Amino acid sequence: MIRSETHTIPPEGTAQEIAPGVLWLQMPLPFKPDTVNIYAFRDAEGWTVVDTGLDTRRGRALWQDILQGPLAGAPVTRLIATHHHIDHIGLAGWFQSRGAELWTSRTAWLMARMGVLDLQDRPTPQALAFWRRAGMPAELLEERSHERPFNSADVCAPLPPGYRRLREGQTIAFGDRRWIVRMGNGHAPEHVTLWSVDDDLVIGGDQMLATISPNLGVYPTEPDADTVGDWLESCARLAEFATPDQLVLPGHKLPYRGLPTRLRQLAENQRAALERVVTALKSGPLSAVDCFQVLYRRQIGKPEFGLALAEAVGHINHLHATGRVWQAGTSEGGAVLWGA
Repeated sequence: MIRSETHTIPPEGTAQEIAPGVLWLQMPLPFKPDTVNIYAFRDAEGWTVVDTGLDTRRGRALWQDILQGPLAGAPVTRLIATHHHIDHIGLAGWFQSRGAELWTSRTAWLMARMGVLDLQDRPTPQALAFWRRAGMPAELLEERSHERPFNSADVCAPLPPGYRRLREGQTIAFGDRRWIVRMGNGHAPEHVTLWSVDDDLVIGGDQMLATISPNLGVYPTEPDADTVGDWLESCARLAEFATPDQLVLPGHKLPYRGLPTRLRQLAENQRAALERVVTALKSGPLSAVDCFQVLYRRQIGKPEFGLALAEAVGHINHLHATGRVWQAGTSEGGAVLWGA
């Protein structure tokens, strides 16, 4: 059973104490989900902050108010990024410029730094080929080929060289607690989750959300990635450490209890989606984009098309890797058609 916490959602610029010495804050996002959770842990020398929000004028202004308000002017000495996505690491470099030490996994740091340094005025040939193979409609592909793509640097502060690496199984200390590092995968490679040794807290990031499933997208940088397989493996492995009474601090939405049930649900959601795709492909070959309706069971609009395409490829890749689907041909537009 999943039980959401009854704490009041903290209004913008404020904080709620969700456990002794632990503050819960939210930062706004210009996309869904429309907020990201931030957690601040009191230390003798200052604060440890988990995740950051985006580097925008509004984001920096909110953080300035938070630093002087809920954090009472004490310094942020340590910034932990659960993974490399922009809403979680966007202001890490800003905190580093103010004296905080960045702690994250090696893959998260490398991916984030690569993203900040990789500036594109137009989609790369690799991106266009990836979208074409997935079945992006010709008119949308043509439109996007002339548009400036989103760049991580648009909403991420520059990341200086140097960070402290978090490793699987490592024990670290902050917030008057000891924590064991356990890595998740699928939504993001080497996604940091932290499990308190001293009480019932689990920092779940986007690996363990309560009411939504995180995107398991595949991108042109690694077009054959099996993100769904990585996700299913992570759910099974992390379930070994989960107990019903743990308080999970997720990256979005509400903190909750009932982690064993939630990890089972997260895995079952993906398995059900895979079965729907296989059933659809038995009726005839389809591209990844053709699978949108069976995967999402709703209309996908232009703003969310890219994320939907990335996750559809993730499901096809897993089915291909496990021998359940195969390439059945190519469309006139160059999309790979899959059969089962």
